[in-house]
Amino acid sequence: MRYRILLEQDEDGVFVAECPSLPGCISQGKTRKEALENIQDAIRGYIQSLKKHNEPIPPTIEEEIVEVAV
Repeated sequence: MRYRILLEQDEDGVFVAECPSLPGCISQGKTRKEALENIQDAIRGYIQSLKKHNEPIPPTIEEEIVEVAV
């Protein structure tokens, strides 16, 4: 499954990763790579919890990036 992740660096230099499709699914890391690894674990845990409680799994998001000349 593929999920869109928002990744930003906070004022303390910590990278925060959030998965908008899965409310409350947020993780962090000291590096970009660590934050991405941690959010993958968080997503796995989130989906396992949904399955355990017979809750629907939100669909993945398909996303495109477009370039706009101004």
